[in-house]
Amino acid sequence: MFKMFKITQVFKIEVFAKIITSFGISICKRFLTSLSCVYLQDPKLRELLDAGNLGGRLENRMITVVYGPDLVNISYLNLVAFQEDIAKEWSDEVFSLATNLLAQNMSRDAFLEKAGAKSKPYLTVDQMMEFINFKQRDPRLNEILYPPLKQEQVQQLIEKYEPNRQISVDGFMRYLSGEENGVVPPEKLDLNEDMSQPLSHYFINSSHNTYLTAGQLAGNSSVEMYRQVLLSGCRCVELDCWKGRTAEEEPVITHGFTMTTEISFKEVIEAIAECAFKTSPFPILLSFENHVDSPKQQAKMAEYCRLIFGDALLMDPLEKYPLEPGVPLPSPMDLMYKILVKNKKKSHKSADGSAKKKLSEQASNTCSDTSSMFEPSSPGAGLGLIPPPLCRGEHEGVHSTDISSVWPSLPLLVPQQRNRKRRDQNCSIFPSLSQGTAGSEAMATEEMSNLVNYIQPVKFESFEVSKKRNKSFEMSSFVETKGLEQLTKSPVEFVEYNKMQLSRIYPKGTRVDSSNYMPQVFWNAGCQMVALNFQTVDLSMQINMGMYEYNGKSGYRLKPEFMRRPDKHFDPFTESIVDGIVANTLSVKIISGQFLSDKKVGTYVEVDMFGLPVDTRRKALKTKTSQGNAVNPVWEEETIVFKKVVLPSLACLRLAVYEEGGKFIGHRILPVSAIRPGYHYICLRNERNQPLTLPALFVYIEVKDYVPDTYADVIEALSNPIRYVNLMEQRAKQLAALTLEDEEEVKKEVREVSESLQIMLQFLKAPTLLRKTNIASPWELYLLTT
Repeated sequence: MFKMFKITQVFKIEVFAKIITSFGISICKRFLTSLSCVYLQDPKLRELLDAGNLGGRLENRMITVVYGPDLVNISYLNLVAFQEDIAKEWSDEVFSLATNLLAQNMSRDAFLEKAGAKSKPYLTVDQMMEFINFKQRDPRLNEILYPPLKQEQVQQLIEKYEPNRQISVDGFMRYLSGEENGVVPPEKLDLNEDMSQPLSHYFINSSHNTYLTAGQLAGNSSVEMYRQVLLSGCRCVELDCWKGRTAEEEPVITHGFTMTTEISFKEVIEAIAECAFKTSPFPILLSFENHVDSPKQQAKMAEYCRLIFGDALLMDPLEKYPLEPGVPLPSPMDLMYKILVKNKKKSHKSADGSAKKKLSEQASNTCSDTSSMFEPSSPGAGLGLIPPPLCRGEHEGVHSTDISSVWPSLPLLVPQQRNRKRRDQNCSIFPSLSQGTAGSEAMATEEMSNLVNYIQPVKFESFEVSKKRNKSFEMSSFVETKGLEQLTKSPVEFVEYNKMQLSRIYPKGTRVDSSNYMPQVFWNAGCQMVALNFQTVDLSMQINMGMYEYNGKSGYRLKPEFMRRPDKHFDPFTESIVDGIVANTLSVKIISGQFLSDKKVGTYVEVDMFGLPVDTRRKALKTKTSQGNAVNPVWEEETIVFKKVVLPSLACLRLAVYEEGGKFIGHRILPVSAIRPGYHYICLRNERNQPLTLPALFVYIEVKDYVPDTYADVIEALSNPIRYVNLMEQRAKQLAALTLEDEEEVKKEVREVSESLQIMLQFLKAPTLLRKTNIASPWELYLLTT
């Protein structure tokens, strides 16, 4: 295929760049010029192009681009210039463009013009400083605490990416993709939150049925899951303990009354001890679901915990935090490198005889239930005989996930069920399936009770009873359906409860495929231990991993202030501005993609917002599908605007990329409160939140404090007071001729307006002045000063 272009000085480099981009610059193999060009065989075409030997020999005026997906399947693109020097200039420029992997979707002139270089091929220090301080700086930051960059700081930045006093396009691209221009500040990824608050003031990364590698009915159990989950940053793991029936009488961990396999309790404790503090130094919470009806085996369990965990096991409460009403829980900092046990406490009121009698009755019931479980030969018949409280799982649009891709050492596939009708039938047959699978636990022995201190599980009665008892060391667990019920009926009370005590949410029993509920629902209520099935990497689990990626992957995230302070009350269903919280306005423009796939497929981007119900917007934007270009697609889409994000500290933005057939490519979850505005390359993550090597999105983001439409003119005046004052002077002079007012009086009025604006600017730059003067908001200040 041959194409001829009239090449003159009028054409700019980006024209050719767009032509080459359509063929995929990244797969161009080489550029041929001069005598190495492919020689034209057609004599008529050669004669036409060589008319009069314009500007030199034809071979020296040709550019041949060799491109293709590999070294075998290649194609040729030939171009001819009028002059040899033009051909050389183009070949040099195009080659530099092709080898610059970051400059594929935007022409040089366009990028520099956006940055302020106009027609010059570089940015000066002043232009770079203006770009960083006005385009890339977060306007939500206080200018006194976080002043804009000065010329010296910008010069240091330029010297890092370019060894001279001005920055070229290549250096500018390196800056845009560098760590200084990350879409999230690096300090947010490090441990940056206050870890000295009571334990109830944190969201805690929690796992449900940690031992399972697949479904809840017939999946394999694995000790390795505890290692992998802890290494991923989880801080609360679950142990379903059952009586071992071997001659050694060793307790086991399994999912009772199902066909899941058994693993050794001792091996699990050893795995936890091995990996407990590899990722995070903050406390591990062991959630025991204890069905061991043998006092001897419970004693073994306690002994294993004491011997294997050693000093890490917190046996006695800290002196500063006694187990008394009104005393808050210790902080993660106080409990560093400690392991806490959640298990039922033995009631001191019951006599030993009655305790043994109850254990015997439970053993009898357990044996009869187990024998009936394994009677049927077919899985379908077996499902019907599983006791209702012990059947798990409901599917809710999960991605089919190979467990070996989540944890490479476990080659097991998570079974998926997508038949909603069948699921609903199961729910109607067994109404109690939605109540979870815990069943009644065995009575705790003295040995196990001695391990329990700050996490004592009690049956939830009501928020009023819990408030009256005022015992922070008592906690309750809620199956997701009961949690939703409490959240719907008493949202404010649920938040208040979670300020003082811990709560744990776990999936309902109909989720036999190990799918997950949406954790954001319960984070909105301040629930700390929102436990998920870690073996299933669905959207819910992705959001959970995105949440705990920050704060050093410590597994603890500090709750917003109004969810901690006793004098503040919060309704998760609010649609109005929260007292003391500044809402945000967020705008996102998807510009282009980078190396999204090595296949010739179309791609598209979806944008979601998760947070409070009023903030949540599923598929707020879905771009058009790029036409067969997954290497460097460009989207001409409108900017998506989230006008009012009521609670930025609990909201997250999700950008996800898919192939045209719906296959997931990568995504990124970003906390709204930490997003930086400006132009950014956003590196994508896979389903397991691991960074992908090359795939990235290039976006432009604007984020600012939300301003009601009523005050839009005021903000416009504050953002550009000189323009506003000049406009006021012009209008005042025009009116003076009609009202016959003295010109000095007009100027005086304008000066007063200007002074009011200056006062407002000072207060807005230092919000602490507002609190000192008892002024509720800048709008009240505006009314006072005007």
